[in-house]
Amino acid sequence: MGRPEGTKNMMRSPEEKETIVLESFQKGRRKTAEKYGVSVRLLGKWRDKYHGRGIDGLKSQTGRKTAGGKGNPLSKYQNRKDLSKEEQLEFENMKLKIEVARLKKGYLVKGVGSKKEYVTTKDLNTKS
Repeated sequence: MGRPEGTKNMMRSPEEKETIVLESFQKGRRKTAEKYGVSVRLLGKWRDKYHGRGIDGLKSQTGRKTAGGKGNPLSKYQNRKDLSKEEQLEFENMKLKIEVARLKKGYLVKGVGSKKEYVTTKDLNTKS
């Protein structure tokens, strides 16, 4: 089922979600879901989260880092144009560290974007 085609995904605040959840406890899932234009399944998830953690469980997790803090460490620098001198140096340092790690593993990256290719350096480093 899901969201009707051509409509935008609606981001709701935790307070709005709480209002909808509390109303669903009184009037039922189906009626409340139809009234607010959400799926019954999504409303059920909100109810479970609200039951488990209260309003904190209803906060959006969109854009949060995964467990362990993994992610692209360069992303915070790549999209900004007004980097300070220190941030520019950090960015360059990280790029060089990544290049060194790749060389240790035995490959180079040539090109950018969709034209990126990985070239092994195994044959280049051996004597004949």
